[in-house]
Amino acid sequence: MEEMQSTEVQVPKVAGLNTEARAAFYRKTYTHLALAVLLFILVETIFFQIPAVLEFALSLTQGSLWLLMLGGFMLATNYAEKMAMKTHDKNTQYLGLLLYVIAEAFIFLPLIFIAIAYAGDGGFGILNQAAIITLSLFMGLSAIVFITKKDFSFLRSALMIGGFIAIGLIVAGTLFGFNLGLVFSVGMVVLAGGSILYQTSNMIHKYEEDQYVAASLGLFASLMLLFWYVLSILNND
Repeated sequence: MEEMQSTEVQVPKVAGLNTEARAAFYRKTYTHLALAVLLFILVETIFFQIPAVLEFALSLTQGSLWLLMLGGFMLATNYAEKMAMKTHDKNTQYLGLLLYVIAEAFIFLPLIFIAIAYAGDGGFGILNQAAIITLSLFMGLSAIVFITKKDFSFLRSALMIGGFIAIGLIVAGTLFGFNLGLVFSVGMVVLAGGSILYQTSNMIHKYEEDQYVAASLGLFASLMLLFWYVLSILNND
């Protein structure tokens, strides 16, 4: 009898695909990113129509409860990322992306509420400005990666260190009651910019041909981090 060997089908990396296949992967990734943004807007709108959800989110911004909210957000998003990354099952990948979008929409509730409540134009001017600035920076940074074709994976260590420092400052600020201020928000915009470079580079060099949902999740996470701190800066003007 011939010896039976079980082998896994190796899905090719995007970098090794021909031009047409790479372009198809990029289209799928950015289409899913756009759909994730639209879903975020839809879920955010629905949350604002449910007073109990809005009040619950606002109540979690008080003192140490904000840390619980932040911890829950990190757990949910880490789980969502694992769902999208650790399997080639499309249903699981889509569930991971959906969970991530819902978690982002919930944690954004207090920040968007502040923009709407305290801006003279109902907040939509600030939201539009933040969206335009965020998308402009996102497209500019993405273009750098595509034009230079540089692998920005070397940013991973710096992003991890910067992330841990940011978390430490947020925890300290919450526990000891001091405002992190404009400098911190500007620093986080820089960190988010680095994350966009890193995630766009990963999309080109790291992901496999069928992982466009996971690639879109990584880009969505970086985009929303940038949007959060751009909006925070505009809220403080």
